[in-house]
Amino acid sequence: MKVTTIVLINGLWLTALSWELWVKHFAGQGYFVLARSWPWMEGAIEQPGHDPSGFLSLGLAEVVDHYEQIIRELETPPIIIGHGFGGLITQILLDRGWGAAGVAVAPAPVKGVRRLPLSLWKMALSDLGHGKVSSLTVKQFHNSFANTLTEREAVEAFDCYSVPGPKRVLLQATFANFTSHSATTVNPRNDTRAPLLLVAGGKDRFAPPSLVKANFDLYRDSKAETDYKEFPDDAHFTLIRDPKIADYALGWALCRANGSKLNTVSSHTDSWSVQFSA
Repeated sequence: MKVTTIVLINGLWLTALSWELWVKHFAGQGYFVLARSWPWMEGAIEQPGHDPSGFLSLGLAEVVDHYEQIIRELETPPIIIGHGFGGLITQILLDRGWGAAGVAVAPAPVKGVRRLPLSLWKMALSDLGHGKVSSLTVKQFHNSFANTLTEREAVEAFDCYSVPGPKRVLLQATFANFTSHSATTVNPRNDTRAPLLLVAGGKDRFAPPSLVKANFDLYRDSKAETDYKEFPDDAHFTLIRDPKIADYALGWALCRANGSKLNTVSSHTDSWSVQFSA
């Protein structure tokens, strides 16, 4: 069955609006694109009257269940693409049996990845004992997410896309290897899951290539197809700002899901639709 739907999953500290360039790029080629924020994060979190209770207690399992329910309502299996913690969520969804193919862009680590980057440890440890919300400062965003941008460009991106995130999700990923039933667990030997592409940015400080390669290595004993691709000039945030990377990710996924040729992105002639909730 031909894939016509793409589900985009944003990461921690970003809204679904961070996908806006990829949404327009894919929708312009005829795909039905779903880019929805995490539960309890639709609209402005800090607006008066916004109920913070669900957001403050939000854990990774609830976020994964949120996207699973979205996918359950689709008529055909979609291509699932996630960024950062969205890349981790993508892997969990594929392990559960969802999706025609998946792409994890600079993913946060699944359980079993042991050498976590210093930036992740710093963020997690600095948040301990400071309530239930995790927030990036402008300096952290520039240094860890947007380090290839100028300071002015990073500030503009921060103001547009960055939001507070539930600290519980950050701690679940950081301390997964010390937890017996971690929410970040996947079965790396699952032979029946859909094909998975792991994408890294050579200048990414939050999810550096060493982290993504370690994630890739976990799947070496699986018969399910798993590939790795590195873009040497990209940082964490810029990976989802480049249409060439979007084309590569989609071309790879279509090749596995539809049997089409790699580097050839289908162009549909029928009307297109987008569901976008930041």
